[in-house]
Amino acid sequence: MLVTALDAGVSPETLRKIESGRVATPAFPTIAAIAEVLGLSLDAVWSEINRSDGRAALAGSAPRPGERLAS
Repeated sequence: MLVTALDAGVSPETLRKIESGRVATPAFPTIAAIAEVLGLSLDAVWSEINRSDGRAALAGSAPRPGERLAS
C-alpha cells in the first residue's frame, strides 16, 4: 500500500481511510491518481461505484471481507 499511495501522490493514511470507507467522498483527482497507479480506467472505477450490490470489485472480482483493493 505504501508504494501505491506514494506513487499516487497521497499519504498512506489517506489511502487507508479511502479503503476502509472513512473517507466517504474522496476528491476526484485523488481517485484518478490511484486508478492510474493501479492500471484502472476511470470508466472501470465509475462502473464499480455504481454496481447495484454496492461492493467494490475494481480488480475484476469482489474482494473478500477485510481485503484491500491495493497493497
